[in-house]
Amino acid sequence: MIARRDFNSFFTLQSGCPSQHLFLPSQTPHAEDGLGTDPAAQLAALERQIFDFLGFQWAPILGNFLQIIVVILGLFGTIQFRPRYIVVYTVWTALWVTWNVFIICFYLEVGGLSKETDLMTFNISMHRSWWREHGPGCIRRVVRPSSPGILEDYSYVSVTGCIIDFQYLEVIHSAIQILLSLIGFVYACYVISIFMEEEDSFDFIGGLDTYSYRQPPQEHVELKPVKPVGRSK
Repeated sequence: MIARRDFNSFFTLQSGCPSQHLFLPSQTPHAEDGLGTDPAAQLAALERQIFDFLGFQWAPILGNFLQIIVVILGLFGTIQFRPRYIVVYTVWTALWVTWNVFIICFYLEVGGLSKETDLMTFNISMHRSWWREHGPGCIRRVVRPSSPGILEDYSYVSVTGCIIDFQYLEVIHSAIQILLSLIGFVYACYVISIFMEEEDSFDFIGGLDTYSYRQPPQEHVELKPVKPVGRSK
C-alpha cells in the first residue's frame, strides 16, 4: 500500500523578507511496487463477499464489508498523505488477521469449535457455506423423502464427488486473506515511517531545516532620515 507523493513543489520562505521560492527535489523513495497490494486485497475481499452472500454467512459478510471500506480508506490515506488513515488501516489489518485465524479454527474444528453450528449466521438461520454444495466437482442431488407423514416440500440434499471439501476451501480463502493482509501491514508501516521522516525533514512553519537548502543571507542597509538644509538669506 505504497504511493509516492511528489514534493517537487515551490515552498515560500517566511523569513521576514520578500517571498522567494525554492525548488526542492523529491525525497520520497521509489515504492510504487506496493500499489498492487491493496487492490488485490480488495478484490479478494469482494470475491469472498459474493460467495458469503450466496451462503447467507452474515458474520463474514459484515467482516468483508468492513475490510473493503478500510482498504479504500488506506488507499486514500496513502495517496492524499493522510498518515492517520494508514494507522487505522494497520490496526484493522491486525484485527482482520485475527478474524481469519478464527475462521480457520472454526472450519477445522480447533479448540472445541464446530463447523456445524450456526455461528457464522448469528444463529438466525441454518445456512452453511456456499461451497458445501457447490464446490469443485460436487454433484448436488435433491432427494425427496418417501416416508409418510413428512411434508411434501421437505427434501434432503445429497452432495457427492467433491474434489475438495468445503471447509478446506474456506480455510484457503482465509489463508489468502491473511497473506495479503500481512503484506499490506508491512507496506503500511513502511509508508508511515516514510511520512514521519518527511515530516522531520521539512519545517512547514519556519521554512526549511538544517537538512535542506538555505537561503543566502541578505545585506540590510540602514536608512536614516536626512534633514533638508535651508536656504541662506
